[in-house]
Parts: sequence; C-alpha cells; structure tokens
Amino acid sequence: MTMNQPILVTGAHRSGTTWVGKILAADHNTAYISEPLNVLHRRGVYRANVKHWYQYITSDNEADYFPAFQQLLSFRYHLFWELSSLRSQKDFLRMGRDLSIFMKGRLLGQRALLKDPFAVFSTPWFAQRLNCKVVITIRHPGGFASSLKRLNWNFDFRDLLNQPILMRDHLESDRADMEAIPAGDIVGQSALLWRMIYRSVHSNLGQFPDFKVVRHEDLSLDPVAGYKSLYKSLGLTFDEKIRNTILNSSSSENPVELSKKKVHSVKLDSRANMNNWKKRLTPEEVIRIRKLTEDVSHLFYTENEW
Repeated sequence: MTMNQPILVTGAHRSGTTWVGKILAADHNTAYISEPLNVLHRRGVYRANVKHWYQYITSDNEADYFPAFQQLLSFRYHLFWELSSLRSQKDFLRMGRDLSIFMKGRLLGQRALLKDPFAVFSTPWFAQRLNCKVVITIRHPGGFASSLKRLNWNFDFRDLLNQPILMRDHLESDRADMEAIPAGDIVGQSALLWRMIYRSVHSNLGQFPDFKVVRHEDLSLDPVAGYKSLYKSLGLTFDEKIRNTILNSSSSENPVELSKKKVHSVKLDSRANMNNWKKRLTPEEVIRIRKLTEDVSHLFYTENEW
C-alpha cells in the first residue's frame, strides 16, 4: 500500500516544507507537485478555486475540492485551463515543467508528493479521503517569526476568520486575538499563527499517531540521519544518490542565509542557519513570541531551545 500512497508534506509556510519536499522527491518514484492549495496555484495542476490561504477542507465542504484532487492524483493535467491563464514567459515555462511532471508521473506510475503548507489544518481529510501519508514540518517559533520578519510578510487573518468551519473546529477561541492583531505587526502575527497551527497539529496526533512530525532543527543538525529515517517511514528508497543530494543541500559551503530573491531555494548551510533568528530578533521580540506561544511551544521545544 505504501508504494502507491500519495505523500503530503505540510506545516506552516517558512517551516522547511520545500526543503523536505524536494529531498523526498529525489526518490525517482515520486512526482513533486507544489502547493495546489496556494491561492495563486496553477490551474493546469489543480482545477478547483481556492479562496483562502490555509483553506480548510472537511466532509462539510469537500465537494468543492475532492474531484479536483482525484484528477491531480491521477496525473490529469488541464492543459486548456492552463493555456487560458498564461500571462508571461515564466508562466509558459512553468506550464512545460508541470506538464512534464504529470506525464512522467502517469507513465511511470509514480507516487504523487504534494508539498503544501496551506493544507496543514486539513491533514485529517488528506489522510482519510486521499489516503495520504502525512509529513508535518515544524520550525521553532522564533525561527518562523524571524523568517517572516526578514521577508516583511504580513498575514491577513481574515483568511482564517472568513472560514466558518475552520473557526468552529479549531480557532474560535482565538477569534479575539486575530481580530485585535495590528496589520503591520509581523512578529505578533507570526507567533499567533504558529500557536494556532501547531495546537491543531498536536490535537490531530492523538487521532493520527502515524503522522510524521519532523523538526526543522533536527534535520538541520543531522540531515542525513534525519532524512534516512524519514525515507524509511515512507517506504522510499534511500541510496548514495539521495545521500549526496542531502549533503549538497545542507553543506557548510552553502550560504548561511538565503537571498530574498531566492526564498524557495533549498541550498543552505543548515547548521549555521539554525540560530539566525537569535540575531534577527530583539530580546523583547523573543520574550513576546515565547509568551504568545508558550502554551503550545513546550509540546515541541524545551526550555533550553529558547
């Protein structure tokens, strides 16, 4: 069963989902598909409309998403829909890339590997309805907040507040905090979002103990051992080619910090990058993040990791 099961790699954005997804996709039996639940996703890849960041999917609203995911997992590429959405040469090149992935996936019978941070609230649905093996990445709340601060990425909580089912199932207790957070308060936004995401992750682990939670920091410290264990748990083939891919992505010869123009690159000095957040954040910001996340962060991080 594992040989054919799709794999979902999710977790908060800027938590290492791209790195994990790309390394797992180094197995030649997998087909890497990026962010179908991104509001700006390619229509050739995923035909359904996605209105909200972190779109929540359950049996209550699955009719809007399930058929499109069935087509995606069968590697049915919607060429006409993609052609009608092309706006630039970059779009055209992306179409060629995605079409090639889908054709190869279908011809070779590969396992679909979905890398999508925006699926994190919906992991039970992906496991139950799409039979996905689920990998959830987690990054220290300080590292998460510092990454968003560096990139100046605000988060609009209306994307969560305007999802009644998500609010009902997970976030009603956070309504007042979401409504009160200022638009430009990136550090506060990051801490609040981290707390809500990983509280729901921890809650889901009780029902789905086979979900694999991997800490970005553990992979950064010992990437070969970490990924070898992950490969084994997913039924993927770990060989010398995979080992070299991991070493190349995490080498000390790579940049200590990614350029803002290459925010999705996976080539980084993984060890050196681990504690960059302690330099980027002020002591006051660290104290604030810790206070806002402490009811959840202790489930994943120790006192000494602050």
